[in-house]
Amino acid sequence: MNAILEEIKEIPQRANEFLASNEYSLPLQVPYLGMGSSYFAPLSFKHMGIDIQPELASEYYSYLSKKTISTLGVILSQSGKSTEALWCAGLFEKFIAVTNNQASVLCKAPNLASVIPLLAREEKFSSSKTYINTLLALYKGFGEDIKPMVQLLEKKFAVYEEQGRLLAEAVFALLSEKKIHGIYITGSGPNIGTALEAALILSESTKLSFLGLPLAQYDHGPKETAANSIVICIIAEGESYARTQSLIQKIKKAGASVLIVEEPAAIENHSILYNIVPFNFMAFYLAQKLNVEDTFLVGGKVTVVE
Repeated sequence: MNAILEEIKEIPQRANEFLASNEYSLPLQVPYLGMGSSYFAPLSFKHMGIDIQPELASEYYSYLSKKTISTLGVILSQSGKSTEALWCAGLFEKFIAVTNNQASVLCKAPNLASVIPLLAREEKFSSSKTYINTLLALYKGFGEDIKPMVQLLEKKFAVYEEQGRLLAEAVFALLSEKKIHGIYITGSGPNIGTALEAALILSESTKLSFLGLPLAQYDHGPKETAANSIVICIIAEGESYARTQSLIQKIKKAGASVLIVEEPAAIENHSILYNIVPFNFMAFYLAQKLNVEDTFLVGGKVTVVE
């Protein structure tokens, strides 16, 4: 089996391993700092109404913290090696690390209060197992019963693979038949984080430029680029459902090719766990069709600021 596909297909197994991990709680009203996937995950929970402060670790360190020492923070870093995460470790009297690497530099900091291990095991390619387990770590830490969520993930996993394959075929066909000048992924509320994460892994894997953004932000200007564009809408039954359906019809009439990702069996606040998985498979299958073999060409999986 292809190594990338093998990693993606480990998602249910690693989610079940995390399900069996120890119970713990996560603090409210403190910064949750990360980069890339490790930022998008807590951002989703902020949009559920959880009282946390997700920030990009880089911007928190350089602009927001004023280099003052705060009492407590949560630092998310799948590798435990990202430069910006390590910078931020010194900005707290104590911090909680959420990481896939308990042997990392982050977990050796003298002010480390505790570690929440993601248990996703080694991951060499775009975040798949680790992103799912980061979401599960946050759900568990905020008091959710994740068992039924993991069960649904396992039950529908083959469906998500087929959805991803079909999305890849649809996008590849559109790219082959006409000039596409924009590929957007939109989401609302908790799924804003999903849209950002989907755009990240698709851009990494295919070397095409995918733009993830809130649906409402797309409505405020980028919709004018609808003609000859592709818009993948992540939808869930919630506050923005009617607006999403209306905007879809509007941009279709304006010439956009619209694709949908939705898990109707999940409530909106849980949908983020499922809606991202088809994009993992889409990234793999579309990269295959585009004959892209390597995920990281310009840098490595772990970003080191020089």
